[in-house]
Amino acid sequence: MLSTFDTPQAVLQRLIDERSEDYAGLSRLIGRNAAYIQQFIKRGTPKQLHEQDRRTLASYFGVSESLLGGPQEELKPSLVSVPVLNVRASAGHGAYNHDEAHRGAVGFDPKWLRALTKGPTDGLSIIEVSGDSMVPTLANGDEVIVDQKDGVGRLRDGIYVLRLDDSLMVKRLARQPAGKGVSIRSDNPEYPSWQNIDPARINIVGRVLWYGRKLS
Repeated sequence: MLSTFDTPQAVLQRLIDERSEDYAGLSRLIGRNAAYIQQFIKRGTPKQLHEQDRRTLASYFGVSESLLGGPQEELKPSLVSVPVLNVRASAGHGAYNHDEAHRGAVGFDPKWLRALTKGPTDGLSIIEVSGDSMVPTLANGDEVIVDQKDGVGRLRDGIYVLRLDDSLMVKRLARQPAGKGVSIRSDNPEYPSWQNIDPARINIVGRVLWYGRKLS
């Protein structure tokens, strides 16, 4: 196995052995005299490969230039950053702080997010649930991923974060079988639910896609 701990000469020698290449042929590949590669490996002359020679050999063998003495390649960020908002959605009574300044972010694998939502990820955010009206589904202190681009335009049965009469809530919404009303339900039977609410009164923030919970 090739390693960045090996010298460029050792790496190149191993590649030559594995691919049954020869010194002279590789020297001609980079436009050098026939003994150039052999001298580099056996005698350390030159001490390092010229940048263009290194690039050509790395491309030919299909390896990173860093293995042949080039600079270490920086890992490109592969996670999608989802902001954590400084806001709590009530799963109980009353209104809470609506200051939506970011208080951090969490990185998610893009493939994982694509399995979660087929929409764009720039509408996702994380907020904290406060209260127990959605127990056992959601508990106080849970953090939920909310898709703010999945709202009233695609309203369907599910859990949503919404504003109703100046209160920010997380509730289960369901379309009424007859008519155009919407029911707002608490999963905890000790809390009230509302039937046949005019959708125009409901300001939907977004649909809840996922939740995380700290184990005590």
